[in-house]
Amino acid sequence: MSEAPARPLRVAIIGAGPAGVYAADILTKSNEVKGGDVEVSIDLFDQYPAPYGLIRYGVAPDHPRIKGIVNALHRVLDRGDIRFIGNVTYGRDLTLADIRGFYDAVIFATGALKDAPMDIPGVELEGSFGGADFVSWYDGHPDVPRDWPLTAKEVAVIGNGNVALDVARMLSKHADDLLVTEIPDNVYRALKASPVTDVHVFGRRGPAQVKFTPLELRELSHSRDVDIVLYPEDFEFDDASDEAIKTNNQVKTMVNTLANWIAEDQDTGASRRLHLHFLQSPVEIYDSPETPGHVAGIRFERMELDGTGNVRGTGQFEDYPVQAVYRAIGYRGSELAEIEYDARRGVIPNEGGRVLDEDGTPMPGLYTTGWIKRGPVGLIGHTKGDALETIGCLLEDRDSLPAAENPDEHAVIALLEERGVEYTTWEGWNELDAHERALGEAWAADTADAGAAAGAAGGGGQVRRERVKVVPREDMIRISRKAAPGA
Repeated sequence: MSEAPARPLRVAIIGAGPAGVYAADILTKSNEVKGGDVEVSIDLFDQYPAPYGLIRYGVAPDHPRIKGIVNALHRVLDRGDIRFIGNVTYGRDLTLADIRGFYDAVIFATGALKDAPMDIPGVELEGSFGGADFVSWYDGHPDVPRDWPLTAKEVAVIGNGNVALDVARMLSKHADDLLVTEIPDNVYRALKASPVTDVHVFGRRGPAQVKFTPLELRELSHSRDVDIVLYPEDFEFDDASDEAIKTNNQVKTMVNTLANWIAEDQDTGASRRLHLHFLQSPVEIYDSPETPGHVAGIRFERMELDGTGNVRGTGQFEDYPVQAVYRAIGYRGSELAEIEYDARRGVIPNEGGRVLDEDGTPMPGLYTTGWIKRGPVGLIGHTKGDALETIGCLLEDRDSLPAAENPDEHAVIALLEERGVEYTTWEGWNELDAHERALGEAWAADTADAGAAAGAAGGGGQVRRERVKVVPREDMIRISRKAAPGA
């Protein structure tokens, strides 16, 4: 066991989303650090020029609660005891050997932004999209195309989780009603021109087994000029469903909300309709002689509950004519260079956050947290529990960590500059943040049709946009680095 170095413990965190920020915050507030037993120096890296990860690039812009999470993350990083270094890609700009040379411990918090695979015929047809890809597009991810083919009038969304509802809401919502958010201009223009009339959301199990939350469900009813369509025959309950409704307040709330919508008859003659289907399992996405190679519809097998809350097929099939299909069945973590990867689960193999090698042995000094640790399940707040466990292991191991060869805080910056990496900083993010907010404030005055858009949205006047998100990576870097020395 090596002696603890007479210097701050150098820790690198790869990923500046909620998982990485929570880990950094928990470490700085740990009893060991607050009590003076350990001094820490933390660098928080991200492959994007801006921080916040999933919050910026994985959550629909019209979620009201997201502002609170962003504000909390901002307060952590604004304290000045955690250094943000953006636009640095692990495995390309810095290798594992590079990082281990500068830090005593490394925490991987890279999350999950790719779609989980769906293996049914026709999934490769034009017009069949991954839900995660669509989320990245409407959130202005810098590494996805600026354009999206919104040409379908009838759309199917497969999945019964929060992401599926986000995708369905964004497809069905009128673009003018999103102007009060940070929606990028290219996304607004594309959604504004969308001819969509019907969005169908399909879940494999019943209303008592859905994976979305009451808040997500209720948000559907807040969309202007969008009717919610439900089907009484889908409301099948077995013994397990009845028990869940009796014992789980969340399930009870969601089932009651859906039942009330049926009773109230949501058909108001709106120009768009959002259909919720249950007990439907996708079998095939198909094209037609008129549109070869392009989605023309999707086939489902009708399911029934088996008494345990699970389902079985009935052998009855139904086709739905749609021109686009969005697969929103979950996210999947991506493999990282020089780190073991569980391809089945899409995670880094670990024990309590300690990264394991191919033999299942902990790799000294390497840790993981968040979705890349446990898989893409749970809400953002659950990530705090992951971070607490991982940081506990790191602190427990602190006296046996492999000491960094060059722990000087400027050494990693010098290497990035030597390699020509245009890294960004927290000060740079504040520049970009202010720039995006200024674009939002100027939009109503500078856009000729702002008044008409506000009238259509029921605002009674010009719309003040919260911000206009900058999308191109090169623009994000330029704005972020304009005050940097030598920029």
